[in-house]
Amino acid sequence: MTFSAPQPAQIEAAYAIARERYAALGVDTEAAMTTLATVSLSLHCWQGDDVSGFENPGGPLEGGIAATGNYPGKARNGDELRSDLDLVYRLLPGRHRLNLHAIYAETGGVKVSRDELRPEHFATWLDWAKANNHGIDFNPTCFSHPLAADGMTLAHPDPAIRRFWIDHCIACRRIGAHFGRELGTPCITNIWIPDGTKDQPVDRLGPRQRLRESLDAILAEPLDPAHNRDAVEAKLFGIGSESYVVGSHEFYLGYAVSHPGVLICLDSGHFHPTEVISDKISSVLLFVDELLLHVSRGVRWDSDHVVTLADETQAIMQEVVRGGFLTRTHIGLDFFDASINRVAAWTIGARNALRALLIALLEPTDRLRELELNGDTTARLALLEELKGMPWQAVWDVYCYRNDVPVGISFLNEIRRYEAEVLSARG
Repeated sequence: MTFSAPQPAQIEAAYAIARERYAALGVDTEAAMTTLATVSLSLHCWQGDDVSGFENPGGPLEGGIAATGNYPGKARNGDELRSDLDLVYRLLPGRHRLNLHAIYAETGGVKVSRDELRPEHFATWLDWAKANNHGIDFNPTCFSHPLAADGMTLAHPDPAIRRFWIDHCIACRRIGAHFGRELGTPCITNIWIPDGTKDQPVDRLGPRQRLRESLDAILAEPLDPAHNRDAVEAKLFGIGSESYVVGSHEFYLGYAVSHPGVLICLDSGHFHPTEVISDKISSVLLFVDELLLHVSRGVRWDSDHVVTLADETQAIMQEVVRGGFLTRTHIGLDFFDASINRVAAWTIGARNALRALLIALLEPTDRLRELELNGDTTARLALLEELKGMPWQAVWDVYCYRNDVPVGISFLNEIRRYEAEVLSARG
């Protein structure tokens, strides 16, 4: 099935009406699109190959990570993964970044220990980013490794194992700084570890003391924040760590607040199913300078479904815009779905994140705030409900059209063509 796109005249006519409708509410649609164009999403490389990486691509996933499905066309090497990413970027309006994990090093077939990784092992990624004007963010990979098999890394009771992971994270910070220096945009180097236990521990304090000491050792080397920014990421529970996670939200928030310059990462899939990160943003940004968001979609006990235009996705973006936090917030994606076309999953999730942000930018925030301050909560509710039916899609369509990317669901035509010509040949 081929999906048709609206004609340019239809796009412009619909936008003209939408622009007038929003203007009547005091919203400048052109200004909203101008602001949206300043936002660079950080696309996660691991959607393209189910978090396999290149170190041991046939090995099992560990650390509470599970990618379900076996849709044909999985990327098997760096060239294939970059080719898939190139298509995704062509289907997104705006200029966006890449979020890269350490296991995507390309070492020419030579086995390189993770604690010995260097910038040269990512030279192809860097050349590709330069050629395409992408910034790069980076992550140590503290899972799917023999020294993480028992569920502990930076909080491990064995000093030698702990030292290995400290050295890995130090190496990753230096690689991140190299990316930032070479690309002229700071690399966000984000530390997430799977450390935890399946059943209730007796000693909850000891592992957290060790984690704090490990982080202090990792971050001891001063790096230019113009090149590298450090972030730490919490999680409530994971597969195999249902009862206790060392790096809890409270732990990392306390660490970030007490260590100026360290960002806290809020992942929308890393909390209790009834807990949302949209409510945390304003509190966190009272005490830290900047925030890293990993926009995902939790479903019960799984944290990494494709982002949809759901209430919480919109609430996250509304909070970022309403609070005036856009220049203090770095937005990345974090999901992996192997049950559908992986390129489509990337594209759908990224376009939904951008659409949610546009919807937030199309709110008459000052007017809503004024109604609230005056105690007119009746009018506030009426206006918020009216906004749900406003023609934001017409603004999104013209934004895509002006950026020369497919309008509407027609983006799926290019993905299907790519699947037939490229992905199907991978077996």
